[in-house]
Amino acid sequence: MRIAALDDDALQLDLIKQATEAMGHICHTHASGAELLKEMRRETFDLLIVDWHLPDTTGPEVVRWVRQNVGERLPILFVTHRQEERDIMEGLGSGADDFMVKPVRIGELSARVTALLRRAYPANTAGVMEFGRYRFLSETRSIEIDGVPVELKNREYDLALFLFQNMGRLLSRDHLKEIVWGQVADVMSRSLDTHISRLRTLLDLRPGNGFILSAVYGVGYRFEAVAAQRRA
Repeated sequence: MRIAALDDDALQLDLIKQATEAMGHICHTHASGAELLKEMRRETFDLLIVDWHLPDTTGPEVVRWVRQNVGERLPILFVTHRQEERDIMEGLGSGADDFMVKPVRIGELSARVTALLRRAYPANTAGVMEFGRYRFLSETRSIEIDGVPVELKNREYDLALFLFQNMGRLLSRDHLKEIVWGQVADVMSRSLDTHISRLRTLLDLRPGNGFILSAVYGVGYRFEAVAAQRRA
């Protein structure tokens, strides 16, 4: 998963980054509210970890902005020295999903992050995942459409599965590249577009089949389910 961490303490940011990346996630760090909010106007994340005291704003203000401009689905975890009941009430009341008191304990952080991600993005661990006419076979990393196999390369399969599992979400280009390639590189921009184009063709992603994969200018892509059009 792709995580953004906000804290004005470089040591805390480094600790959070190391802990979450040891869990297999990708963590982007930010030292000010303005820096994070600027990033979120063009990037997407799967989870936010937010400190309360910041050099230019407060954690609750950041959370309120996110809820108003990004939506309710994105899980948010407060990690802060504040621990009074009124602080917890204000933090959760601003829109955060969980509240953790510093000093950071790696085991607790890992458990809270895992729980938030599990609730927000329930993973289908079954060998077969079905989305309308599309069936994903995890053991063979293959896809069938109405029972007919579709030949996909490894990264095409990873990208297709990620899109189907995140249906309706706006996903930035860098978000998609990090999930599929594991890193961000400018030379990969054409690779992403090529993979998207191939998936549209290979999986016949169009309204008539109940799904549409759209480019969102300046950000990335959104994959959505739509009402399938009846054939004449």
